[in-house]
Amino acid sequence: MRPGLQNVLLLLLGAGVLRISLFSDICLRYVKEGLQPYVVVAGLMLTALGALGVARDGIPFPTRRQPVASPDVHPHPAGHDGSGHGDASGAEPGHGNGHRHAPEHDVDLAPDPASEHGHDHSRGPRVAWLLLPPALALLLFAPPALGSYTAARDSPQLVVDYDSFTPLPASGPVPLSMTEYVARLQQEESGSLKGRTVVLQGFVTPGKGGTWKLTRLVVSCCAADSQSLSVAAHGRQAPPADTWVRVTGTWRPEGTLGTTSAAIALDIATLERIPEPANPYLDRAPGR
Repeated sequence: MRPGLQNVLLLLLGAGVLRISLFSDICLRYVKEGLQPYVVVAGLMLTALGALGVARDGIPFPTRRQPVASPDVHPHPAGHDGSGHGDASGAEPGHGNGHRHAPEHDVDLAPDPASEHGHDHSRGPRVAWLLLPPALALLLFAPPALGSYTAARDSPQLVVDYDSFTPLPASGPVPLSMTEYVARLQQEESGSLKGRTVVLQGFVTPGKGGTWKLTRLVVSCCAADSQSLSVAAHGRQAPPADTWVRVTGTWRPEGTLGTTSAAIALDIATLERIPEPANPYLDRAPGR
């Protein structure tokens, strides 16, 4: 890869990173919200480096190579001085020892160190072209966030232990994050969720035999370390996979509340399709 093309590639990468981080929140599909400023800085640095390189080297345009004539480095035939004359002994005039005069050509016959080893250091490695597809992908279309395919093959996340729980409102549906719902089911000894209507949201992960789960993926740093939180859904037919929904319902009474035997399940009363949140990995209660 020519140096000029390397600069253009840096510009494309920088523009793609800025498109998903500075001009939109698409980067939240791949990294945690707190890392977005660092992604913006990385995009600015790539763009600046590419712009400086283009200003220095210019943008390369394809040109045809001109053939280079090879110099004549062959000596004149024996017995000739270059003018077509020679003496009978075959020696050139003025030289009695029979040695021919070396041609006076200003030719550098020293081998090129780069060509000796088969490397052209004026060009970058060809593997740099592998950066072009992701750069164009970020510019033209952004890959979606992780969804049901990942959740179905992931081990469920272990919810951290809560020291205490905020008392629930006296009446009405209770919006809860998926994390808090699971934690209250298995850790809250008072069993405050028994018979209470809760509101949860997440995406659909199909199961076996027509079953499905309401799922959220949470991350510690980026999409590579995502873990799933799922609630078995009952009472409604499964929407298409990866559909984001908001549901209301009550805990399905299986097991004992406040212990790990409590089923992480919900009997759904209403279901509403919703657009994917701007930050799909942020597990918040609906409406917050």
